[in-house]
Amino acid sequence: MLNWAIHGTGFISHAMITAIAASNGSRVHTIIGRNPETLAEFQTQYAIPNTATDAAQPLADPEIDAIYIALPNHLHHTATIAASNAGKAVLCEKSLTTTMEQADALATTIRTNNTFFAEGLMYLAHPLYARLTELLLDGRLGKLRAIHGHYAADIHGVTNPLGRGTLFNLGCYPVSLMHLVIQTMCGPDAFANRTLLATGNTEPDHGTVVDAAMTCKFANGVLATLQSTDTYGMSHGFTISGENGTLELITNPWLPVAGDNHIQWRPYTGTPEDIIVNTGHDAFYHQVKMIETALKDGKTQATRPSPTLSDSLDIMGLLTEWDTAILGEK
Repeated sequence: MLNWAIHGTGFISHAMITAIAASNGSRVHTIIGRNPETLAEFQTQYAIPNTATDAAQPLADPEIDAIYIALPNHLHHTATIAASNAGKAVLCEKSLTTTMEQADALATTIRTNNTFFAEGLMYLAHPLYARLTELLLDGRLGKLRAIHGHYAADIHGVTNPLGRGTLFNLGCYPVSLMHLVIQTMCGPDAFANRTLLATGNTEPDHGTVVDAAMTCKFANGVLATLQSTDTYGMSHGFTISGENGTLELITNPWLPVAGDNHIQWRPYTGTPEDIIVNTGHDAFYHQVKMIETALKDGKTQATRPSPTLSDSLDIMGLLTEWDTAILGEK
């Protein structure tokens, strides 16, 4: 039985606690937060045995095996470093951090301590992405030619400016999926061999990027176009184009559900094929199971399609490059 401490009391913690409760291999031991009243509400709602307003207390508790960090992303590196130094396994919400300096410090600590770490891009733990990986490798696409993705949600009014804008909140989803596709079809080194052009809009008061678009050309000729915004809409899309046809994620790629998750194969000539993946569980549940299995097997990283630490650094590198390119034109 894996004993978890949940660090943070935002909306995402509810999803994670529910997922842990659904697993027969995990349980929530402690909820950590600043507000005693909020902690009491969580404790009552989910029957959590312990609360803590000081994170040092659960980090020192030998009964706790893993820490789920659900804090704002500008605090991810300090919380992860503290948990790793305490010898705890860490699941840290996306984005990895908000700067590459923070990301490098986090990675150095994890590697020095040889502790488990996974970035909470929970969607990749769902079997939908094991199935997508099979489709990418079964030859139907032929040579990879292009990737198109976007994620739009009107959440600007509730986001924290310290999180550095849409790319580190929403853009990490299409970037991480693009990374998986490139890595799977073109090899481990292809993602780094790229040139990038980007543009976007910034928020007048604090200067963070709120609407972002980019085109990326990889050295092997593959082109990718991605967009991310948190100022309008609720829209998603991701299409992978090959020489022979396209694979399109029809349902929300970044929120696989307990019901039907839909991929469509569209050959340029021939009949489309609908591919449905339904496991009866959502992505948060599968993320919990992935970590249980990895720790049971003595691993210190997530297993693909979920991102390894190196994968998370690759994703973070493109996010910061994209963000810098937009801010540099202002």
